[in-house]
Amino acid sequence: MRPVLFVTNHVPPERVGAFAALHRRLPVELAIFGGRSTHATGGVADPRVPHRYVQQREIRALAASGDYRAVVCGTAGRVALPAAWLGARAARTPFVLWTALWAHPRTPAHLAGGAPLLAGLYRDAAAVVAYGPHVAAFARARGARNVHIAPQAVDNAFWGGSSSKVADLRADAPAAFTAAFVGRSGRAKGAAVLLDAWRLSGFGASAALVLVGAGSGPPRIPAGGAVASVGPQGPEQVRNYLAAADVCVIPSLRTRSFREPWGLVANEAMNQSTPIIASDEVGAVAGGLVRHERNGLVVRAGDAGELAAALRRVHDDPDLRARLGANARRDVTPYTFDAWAAGFDAAIGPLR
Repeated sequence: MRPVLFVTNHVPPERVGAFAALHRRLPVELAIFGGRSTHATGGVADPRVPHRYVQQREIRALAASGDYRAVVCGTAGRVALPAAWLGARAARTPFVLWTALWAHPRTPAHLAGGAPLLAGLYRDAAAVVAYGPHVAAFARARGARNVHIAPQAVDNAFWGGSSSKVADLRADAPAAFTAAFVGRSGRAKGAAVLLDAWRLSGFGASAALVLVGAGSGPPRIPAGGAVASVGPQGPEQVRNYLAAADVCVIPSLRTRSFREPWGLVANEAMNQSTPIIASDEVGAVAGGLVRHERNGLVVRAGDAGELAAALRRVHDDPDLRARLGANARRDVTPYTFDAWAAGFDAAIGPLR
């Protein structure tokens, strides 16, 4: 069977297992072109499946070679997407669009070039593979006909695991209630709104907020309603902070250039039975993983008062925390690498 050419700018660590699961179903060759990445973890050097590193200008000829059963490309890069599409058309090879978008960026560059291109691709692609139902609905509304969902997933075995270091973190943080935020700096991730909400919540010595990845600071978490920024951490340490937390907060905002496609930290935290407070601009909310009153609480994006009230509610009600956390661990179980791979298999498998 000829392989599928999968064009992508990076393979972040959290996607390595997903590509391996896909390669077990369909032979895959990755064409990795580098450049800017929105993933805080960056890309791995070896994605552990057949791959080559390319320049974006090389993608059209590669896709046009006729060596591939199908060509898949995401929306990253300046010329990678049109190059992959035009190359596939030249070879009469099925083209599959992989998209995370549930709103188009409103930047001048996108309005001038990206939006018209995507308008045509939604209708022309042999199949569209979406991050979740919210992205699928967005694509269908723009003319996509053959739409499939590859649900966003993490390594549930790893993120659901345990470590003795969690006890150490709790010893360093004697507060009775700890909230965790995991994300890079920048307005779109909503850390500033979270800090406003934390001040409004009126917590005293009973609470601590830990910011992982946003800024830097000493790793010790002081008590007394404190805020500690511990900077970027490796996966094991992030897992430990999520395991030690009573709630994970994902307060993302919509900007001209960004709308949170998913928010994998939701999957990671839920594997630790940690409930979620998320804004309604988080893809994991719109996509159905995080559900209000089921496994978390959903608040209006940018509303610090509403976020503060949600924090107080989770702080004050341990039974609510336990119920939401137990449901979170159950609800994240189907979101696996195999399910992600199955979404692509369903889209590509019937194509000839």
